[in-house]
Amino acid sequence: MRNSRIERNTGETRISLSLNLDGEGNFSGSCGVGFMDHMLHAFCVHGGFDLELQMTGDLEVDCHHSIEDLGIVLGKAFSQALGDKKGIGRYGSFYIPMDEALAFCSLDISGRPFLVFEAEWENERVGMLDCCMVKEFFRAFAFNSGMTLHLKVEYGENDHHKIEGLFKAAAHAMKEAVRMNQDGRLLSSKGMLE
Repeated sequence: MRNSRIERNTGETRISLSLNLDGEGNFSGSCGVGFMDHMLHAFCVHGGFDLELQMTGDLEVDCHHSIEDLGIVLGKAFSQALGDKKGIGRYGSFYIPMDEALAFCSLDISGRPFLVFEAEWENERVGMLDCCMVKEFFRAFAFNSGMTLHLKVEYGENDHHKIEGLFKAAAHAMKEAVRMNQDGRLLSSKGMLE
């Protein structure tokens, strides 16, 4: 089983997170932002990951610290669970239609973190989640997991649908990228992923 557990405590957030890459799609706990919990649940269901989260943050300020720190910790958890990355598919790409919206994700668990993010929002927030924090979450996730991550909303009107499409596309792409190949070899012509 590919598991990890990360704890991170700062003056802004306290996070304890457990991740199982080979799970059944279960999410438990809360980050304190209801819409983000909804996204984490969708991410787990569509990726086949099990995630347990205990978290408190300075939400009286706004959601920024909580969402960014969650991305940091989740990225570190994926990196730790993947270990030396031997045997993984490494690449993943997926489109998700959400009613009128279409979202796309393509990624490479390369050890070379990068984020390309293209999305425009109609509103300032969905629930308690500031829409601008979607990019910040994925930036923190990509840079702390060591992943090259491309995310794009091709089109859409409803911000809920656009954001959820991105999370589901990322989940399916991650599921593909972490899937084990038959021979257990490292998928790199240079012999390393970093």
